Amino acid sequence: MHLVKRDCKYYKGDIPCSFHKKEGVLCETCPYYKKRGERILIIKLGAIGDVIRTTPLLRRLQTEYPDSEIYWLTDFPDVVPSTVNYIYEYTAKSVEILKNIKFDYLFNLDKDREACALANSINAEVKKGFILDNGFCFPVDEPARDKWLTGLFDDLNKANKKSYPEEIFRICGFEYKKEEYIVELKEDIDINIQKKSGIIGLNTGCGDRWKTRLWKEENWIMLAKELVDSGYSVLLLGGAQEHEKNNRIAEKSGAFYPGHFSLRQFFSLVDKCDVIVTAVSMAFHVAVGLKKKIVLFNNIFNPNEFELFGRGIIIQPDVPCRGCFKANCNIECMDLIKPEEVYNSIKKLL
Repeated sequence: MHLVKRDCKYYKGDIPCSFHKKEGVLCETCPYYKKRGERILIIKLGAIGDVIRTTPLLRRLQTEYPDSEIYWLTDFPDVVPSTVNYIYEYTAKSVEILKNIKFDYLFNLDKDREACALANSINAEVKKGFILDNGFCFPVDEPARDKWLTGLFDDLNKANKKSYPEEIFRICGFEYKKEEYIVELKEDIDINIQKKSGIIGLNTGCGDRWKTRLWKEENWIMLAKELVDSGYSVLLLGGAQEHEKNNRIAEKSGAFYPGHFSLRQFFSLVDKCDVIVTAVSMAFHVAVGLKKKIVLFNNIFNPNEFELFGRGIIIQPDVPCRGCFKANCNIECMDLIKPEEVYNSIKKLL
């Protein structure tokens, strides 16, 4: 009867470990045996940008618990770094598996009810973040309480001085030390664009949830034309929603628009740029992760939440109601941001 060391970090449970497969070693005398460390589960379902800006936490976890097994449950498994041992897409099948594992640490960083309910039902020695209490999100402890309160009261949100990474590190019991995002390039794309004086990526969309973030099409045309006339290569970025708009901007400005692509190919497009101009969006977080210089438009959020690592400039309309979190508004404050100001910010970064 073979001895089975189930506490080995290389133990698979249903198939041979890689060392047995390659060398035929057995558990009794295996020189590769290594006791499994802590089991850690991160629950961060979405959105894509929020998943990306949670990745700095991995750097600290892998430092604090070098032999740990890290699990991550998400709606967007493609953007979770490959250093995570087990990446689970949020499905009933995945939930059933996770509910039958005992974790040392559970970090639920989502306040959505389904994530909080799952945090209640997962078996973990230590839980951090948010749980479900009588049908509603509730903080596990004091560090999570701050983030919970800023979600409930606009005045507290506006007064917050912490960046998002600072907030989640505090929730998990760590001090944030400027750990960077982790964004992996998994698929390259070849586009026919000349570098000239630099490639400026203009991300013209921002998603459906807060359309108050949108900058008008005519402003993008004016900015793109000025950049092209100044000798820069201008690359228009966006998804299917921006396709027609980007075609019009390209036609009227001379900017280059290669079309819209898959998520992985979009990451590759961002990586080709020297500067990214964007509203708060997935593209912004991708650009931060790829260490690009950034001109960020912000009008409805607290600017303190954004970590640019000293590589960007935030441009905001000068209005007293800034940071309103409104999805719809009669005041078109983004019109106060002028193409010339954006152009000068790009030049400053370059």
